[in-house]
Amino acid sequence: MKKILINVRYFLAPLLILAAMFGVLAGGPWVWTGVALLGVGIIIDTLTKAQTPGAGFDEDGELYGIPSLHNGVMYGMLGVFICLQIVLAWRIFQYMTGVPIVESSLLGMTIQDGITGSQLIGATISTGIFAGIGIIYGHELAHTKGFSFVIARWMMALSGKAHFCYAHVYNHHLELGHVDDPATAPRGRSLYKHYPLSGIGQSKFLFVMEKQRLERLGVPFLSWQNRWIRGYFMALPTVLLFWFVGGWIGIGCLAIVWLISNFELEALNYLEHYGLIREKGQPIDYRHSWDNSTAFTSWFFIEIGRQGDHHDRGETHFWELDEVGSPNCGRGYFTLFALALLPPIWHKYMKEQMNKWDDEMASEGERKVAAEMNQIANYA
Repeated sequence: MKKILINVRYFLAPLLILAAMFGVLAGGPWVWTGVALLGVGIIIDTLTKAQTPGAGFDEDGELYGIPSLHNGVMYGMLGVFICLQIVLAWRIFQYMTGVPIVESSLLGMTIQDGITGSQLIGATISTGIFAGIGIIYGHELAHTKGFSFVIARWMMALSGKAHFCYAHVYNHHLELGHVDDPATAPRGRSLYKHYPLSGIGQSKFLFVMEKQRLERLGVPFLSWQNRWIRGYFMALPTVLLFWFVGGWIGIGCLAIVWLISNFELEALNYLEHYGLIREKGQPIDYRHSWDNSTAFTSWFFIEIGRQGDHHDRGETHFWELDEVGSPNCGRGYFTLFALALLPPIWHKYMKEQMNKWDDEMASEGERKVAAEMNQIANYA
């Protein structure tokens, strides 16, 4: 029973993603399900501060996590996210063609046929919020090879972010905590400023990496071998779908979905390493990541908050990650995300956390850099 409960808790995100999708499918006020679930998540995460261990091992030293189960769920989530976008596209088509608003039946469900403009806004925002949750699965699979890595690329391509898979592994995991890592937010930077800088920086990294790689191979930059270009072509089916069903309105809805989902991706990058410092050339240590092990965050985000262990063992599956003594803000990702949306409150909260890190964990060289950054960020 214990093993079942340990594994079932990681079904939290898939179930809520399906709930958001069925909300859009049901129509009417249900299209706002995704928005409501985000609000509920923030409340639950704020009220539940209890720290929880990872899946761990049983008394015989065997993993509690069931690899075949979790891999199956992660692969299956690609189909779920495709369906999520198709359902929204169907609603856009109904709006564009003026389908009358009446009760109907679909797959045994009573749904509202047709959709109003305000309901389409709710459906689009809900889709964007839970399409963004796909990053946790794309991130996990990006640390694998072969078929799984391809799945990760397609999953991220649904939000126009296929470049993430290479930039995350070959840039972020090697340059963490340094200015050469666009995903690490320096002290004083707001989430709103970090959003475009991190996204553009990661795309630029793969652009340069591919330019150099293709030059070594004697292959033109404008080539199908260019993984930077190929990644954006992977997003083309999604763009064509939304153009087909709604023209510029369809593209506008897709842009909102991408804006929200990409914002969530960069929010996670922001929360995971904000303000932490590592000198160039020095090894990455546990202290260079903020760990997050509150129960709701750990279960919903499939242990993505165990950043210290993850950066030490990048190819280790989430159900094997453990507590390694990294700094911990003591708040879950939903709560920290809400704080980050309000920069003055965020900086006030993180100033205390950064001062503690400087005093207790930073090396001598890192303290010197921190002193300079604290002056710039007004954290001194």
